Amino acid sequence: MGDERVGRDEYFMGIAEMVARRSTCPRLSVGAVVIDGRNRILGTGYNGSPPGHPHCHHVGCKMLEGHCIRTIHAEVNAITYLTVGSSADTLTMYSTHRPCFECLKVIVAKGITVIKYREEYKDPKWEGIKEEYDNLTLVRI
Repeated sequence: MGDERVGRDEYFMGIAEMVARRSTCPRLSVGAVVIDGRNRILGTGYNGSPPGHPHCHHVGCKMLEGHCIRTIHAEVNAITYLTVGSSADTLTMYSTHRPCFECLKVIVAKGITVIKYREEYKDPKWEGIKEEYDNLTLVRI
């Protein structure tokens, strides 16, 4: 075993990538991990259908304007299943992809202030409104 210790960003992004492997939508596999200020994992999520509903990999994607609307996005699932953290915690989300604008609003509402992501996700809704979210730090790693 090597002597080199994995850095935090690589560690948490690796977990997000593993979580993405649970995705039930073949269009795009996304995983997300939320951590607190002490680097403890509070929640994880992947894109998939709500519990008890058919999954894309069984019945196909339900597409609207180029997007599958059958699934809940990984970021929202991670927030939905968060364990309780201190209100004083700085919350960071690691996501395999930059969140869409709809997810961004939920992320901000939850108080997550840092998003670290690996892959770009183009969403035209970002244009012209990015500056309104100046308290949010987005870092591509």
